Amino acid sequence: MDKDRIAGSAEDLAGKVESTVGEMAGDAKTQAEGRVREAAGTVQNLYGQAKDAAREATDTAVSYAKDAIEHSGDTIRSGQQTVAKTVQENPLGALLVAAGIGFALALLMTRPPRRPPPRWRYYG
Repeated sequence: MDKDRIAGSAEDLAGKVESTVGEMAGDAKTQAEGRVREAAGTVQNLYGQAKDAAREATDTAVSYAKDAIEHSGDTIRSGQQTVAKTVQENPLGALLVAAGIGFALALLMTRPPRRPPPRWRYYG
């Protein structure tokens, strides 16, 4: 709990008491000061609540990020194991896939660059 929430709640309560005392005594000035103090306490309490919510959201985001980093290595290792198992079970298929990827890369690398279309001009 944020210190602004505690101070705001205390200020709110003091404002209510002051307002009630002013109302009972018939003193409009004391009653108005109490309402102002109560409003200031409410604002300070809301500010503390917002700080608490922001702190909680930040902590949750950090926790999710840490979990993702810790478990990313497990995901990569399990993917590597799956690929290795597939290659061991079907070496010919893995060889054909690798050859196809190599052929496609070779075509992309040795292809001449595209030329812009010719511009036709009419000279008349």
